[in-house]
Amino acid sequence: MSDHEIHDVAVLARWLTAGRSLRGLRLQDLDLTGCADALLATRDARGLVVLGGTLPERVAHHLRTRGAVVFPAAPDAPVNVYRASLYTGAELYSGLSAGYSHTPDARAYAWSRDMRLAHDAYATLLRAIHDDSVTDALDAWTVGRSIVGVMGGHSAERGTPAYAASARLGRGLAEAGLLVATGGGPGAMEAANLGAVAPSDLALDTALSRLGAVPSFAPDVTAWAQLALQVRGEVGSHCGEPRSLGIPTWFYGHEPPNVFADGIAKYFSNAVREDGLLARCDAGVVVMPGAAGTVQEVFQLATRLYYAPAGTTLPRLVLVDEQHWRDTLPVAPLLASLGAGRALGDAVHVVADVDAAVALLTG
Repeated sequence: MSDHEIHDVAVLARWLTAGRSLRGLRLQDLDLTGCADALLATRDARGLVVLGGTLPERVAHHLRTRGAVVFPAAPDAPVNVYRASLYTGAELYSGLSAGYSHTPDARAYAWSRDMRLAHDAYATLLRAIHDDSVTDALDAWTVGRSIVGVMGGHSAERGTPAYAASARLGRGLAEAGLLVATGGGPGAMEAANLGAVAPSDLALDTALSRLGAVPSFAPDVTAWAQLALQVRGEVGSHCGEPRSLGIPTWFYGHEPPNVFADGIAKYFSNAVREDGLLARCDAGVVVMPGAAGTVQEVFQLATRLYYAPAGTTLPRLVLVDEQHWRDTLPVAPLLASLGAGRALGDAVHVVADVDAAVALLTG
């Protein structure tokens, strides 16, 4: 996030009171009504960019005539494309009582898939601004934190041993002080986010038992999400810093976001989302059994590690379940071949279970 990006109206008020120049500033998603008089007194606004928010039309007109670029509101977009904060599960599922199709999450996916907008430069620009804004918010939200990624398939159903294992993994990593980041979807991702946010083993066990009543988001996302929101309220939040982060994408619209992340950075661009998730996992990445999507993410990370400059300290890539990664999907042997004689080889570990993964990353 640039030093010239202002996301807090109080910061802007102090800036204006000090008589500082507006040139080069980026005002993002602010209610500028209370600063109207000070802004109207501005004589030179060249280089100022106003991204969304609320401002009287006379102020917008004045700033434009003084050289500013004022991006208008985007009422046709289902989400605030100029947002300056991460999402929450409650926000994405607002209106769920009327059915999932009425939520901002479902409407954003429909908007992203609307073929009438496929080559619409304005819609493309709005989605790009949204994703850049989310990245800024994510940078601010994670500053100073050690992040561990958890990857895994969306098909791990609630009530199964695989789901419970991912939840225990998330809790173990979070208890060690790590911020647990996932792709933000269902299955193993939801479980890891749940485990990270659970304040105790008892609370986690209770949540796992409750969630088993609706094992999957298919075919009814509404029932799946409603139960999750109820359980999220019952679990509460662990005291202190956030411990659970989800980074999903509307590219995979058939995978609804889980609500157990303290913050949700949801993107329209899957490429931006995947690269951002992997780049932030400085404390390592744990990979639970998965299929094609998980394999893609493993090798996307492996590519980064393979080409890392000599002398770079690499985060560990930990594959859980030897049989799955050696026999069912022989990813481990290929990684071993790629890593021979390189730092990548020392970064890859194949372990039997989640307890071994937690011990490896927190010992």
